[in-house]
Amino acid sequence: MKFRIKMTLWMLAVLSLLFGAGGSLLISGFFSDSLEREKDAAFASYRMAWSALQIVNGLSPYLDEEAIVQTMDQLCLQDGAAWTALRLTTGDGVLFESDVRYPFPEDRVQPEPGACLSRVVDGGAGGHWLLLSGAVKTNGETLYLHTAHNISDLYTMRQSQQRTYLRAFSVMAVLCAAASYTMSRLLTAPLVGLSRASRAIASGEFSSRVPIRSEDEIGAVSQDFNLMAEQMEKTVRELHQAVERQERFVGSFAHEMKTPMTSLIGYAELLQSGTLTPAEQTEAAGYVYSESRRLSNLSRKLLELLVVKEQGLPLTEISPADMIRELADRLRPLLAKRKISVSCECQPGTCRLEPDLTWSLLMNLADNAQKAMEQGGELRFASEMLPDGVRVRVLDTGRGIPEEALAHLTEAFYRVDKARSRKQGGFGLGLALCQEIAALHNGSLRFENRADAPGSCVTVELRGGRS
Repeated sequence: MKFRIKMTLWMLAVLSLLFGAGGSLLISGFFSDSLEREKDAAFASYRMAWSALQIVNGLSPYLDEEAIVQTMDQLCLQDGAAWTALRLTTGDGVLFESDVRYPFPEDRVQPEPGACLSRVVDGGAGGHWLLLSGAVKTNGETLYLHTAHNISDLYTMRQSQQRTYLRAFSVMAVLCAAASYTMSRLLTAPLVGLSRASRAIASGEFSSRVPIRSEDEIGAVSQDFNLMAEQMEKTVRELHQAVERQERFVGSFAHEMKTPMTSLIGYAELLQSGTLTPAEQTEAAGYVYSESRRLSNLSRKLLELLVVKEQGLPLTEISPADMIRELADRLRPLLAKRKISVSCECQPGTCRLEPDLTWSLLMNLADNAQKAMEQGGELRFASEMLPDGVRVRVLDTGRGIPEEALAHLTEAFYRVDKARSRKQGGFGLGLALCQEIAALHNGSLRFENRADAPGSCVTVELRGGRS
């Protein structure tokens, strides 16, 4: 059963309980009050009749039936008499009975002298009657006075009130059901949206979101759901990207292994055949050596990358400017042969770094920069101190970086120009290693093409802290 149906039935049950009980108590209370007033009025008339009879009968030493009958006639002619029917009897029979006939029940209990009995009788089609019966002894005789008061109007009024109440209750129930259903539908509409979005996400539509129409608790739940869905979409996207990177890594690794292994097997078969001349054997052995060296370098790079990811990082307070100047001094004579000038602009200061890894980071960035300048150029280092570390820029005047390659440079085995990089002895692991070193220093690595000159700029931030 849907929530809106449950809510409607619940509201109808509450309305029936409260409105039904309240209406019934109100009608019952009003009827009880009216009946008590009728009883009070009837008892007052009853006492007045007895008073008149006692006065008349007290004037003579015997029971004056004629005077009593005349008194009863006069009482019946008075306006506003509470009774409808009146009967006066003795042990010998009826002394008086009013013109308005009422079939007094013969099974009534005769009251004791001085007592008064009252009861309500349902006369069927004749309506409802309030009967009062009393007795008194006078002049040796016992007089019985019976009065009948027509209270049918009270019951008629109660029935009318009950019919009005039922009509009002029916209208109220219909309105309450319509209002409850509409309200429940409005309240549960966001929940329906949540359910629909949940099913969509479960089916793979991670971009599905819930529209937020209110700022109440349901709106807060919808907002939290959207945040969860956004985070889930981001996580799934990252997982897909990780899987794609892993697949590219495996494919690149297999490709890097395939070429030297093919060469090794080929030259090993030639050497094994014994058909080569001494010169050809020397040349084949050289190829075997170079390809073995290539595999050794590949394994060393992979091991270095793995160790950097797993190791803890003890930091030392050092001067980045001194390290960069030392690197520039070492590179300057080597790169001068290729007409590449080396310069540095370093801000003084110290920060917390891991010296060996930072040196490896700078060396890899410098190596990539010099490989991009085949016809000579300028390699420039610039550093500035940060509140929590250092920012280093490595700028070159080489060929630049294709825009589509900027997002993939730190992926293992990724190379912008695969033929040239393999010829230069690269594996595509250097920048991946740099990325891991920067991450271990709570830093980042950013690549961009220079706007002021040809070439590229690599910005690395190392935020290991400062003393």
